[in-house]
Amino acid sequence: MWPVNRSSFFDHLGGLPTLQRVHRRFYDKVYVHPWLGGFFAGHDQQTIELRQTQFMAEKFGGNIRYPGMALELAHRRMYIPEKLLRVRQQLLRESLQEEGLDERDIQRWLTIDHAFWHHIRNDSLEEFEAIDLKYERPLMILRSAD
Repeated sequence: MWPVNRSSFFDHLGGLPTLQRVHRRFYDKVYVHPWLGGFFAGHDQQTIELRQTQFMAEKFGGNIRYPGMALELAHRRMYIPEKLLRVRQQLLRESLQEEGLDERDIQRWLTIDHAFWHHIRNDSLEEFEAIDLKYERPLMILRSAD
């Protein structure tokens, strides 16, 4: 656990500067990844980094409000199987390690991050295809091999 003289995990980590560095490093990896990168084509990386930083800052106990959409709404048209989330988690772990976070903090970060998977994960392609997206085009980035 983090020291008791800190008011939150956010403070313990060093606040916004730490989250910003981690998310910059993380999205540098994501944007060039052959599978994950496809989900971000046409989206400004700095904007994505900002939203992720705001979201996690709020969840880590920072005095920051996440102004973005609910996770389910923001990811509704994306086919995101657990396998993809595990790839994402590995890139996040690497980014946290490269930023010098200790293993306890890395585990806590990943645990908090993992808590939101059920909001965006699709359990099957059939389940995803059954979603009525009205006039929105579904986004599926499929890989034939790992």
